[in-house]
Amino acid sequence: MMPSIRPSSDLRNKYNEISEFCHKYNEPVYITKNGQGDLAVMSIETYEKLVGRFELYNLLDDGLDAVKQGKTRPFRQALEDIRKGLV
Repeated sequence: MMPSIRPSSDLRNKYNEISEFCHKYNEPVYITKNGQGDLAVMSIETYEKLVGRFELYNLLDDGLDAVKQGKTRPFRQALEDIRKGLV
């Protein structure tokens, strides 16, 4: 799908149309100002998925760093610690 690019005046004049697009396609609408890219508008649901994905990537990076640093333990031990409330 091609990105939807709209002038900033459409935020004021065609807000409902932009909102419907964002909810229907789960894609951002790129807003221009004086012919240059300025904003990206998206639904709350799309934004939350995007932020959640970034948070997951950060956790995965932390895990990979822990493995590289040797900060690991057997799964059974980790599970026991969780059950005991040590983690």
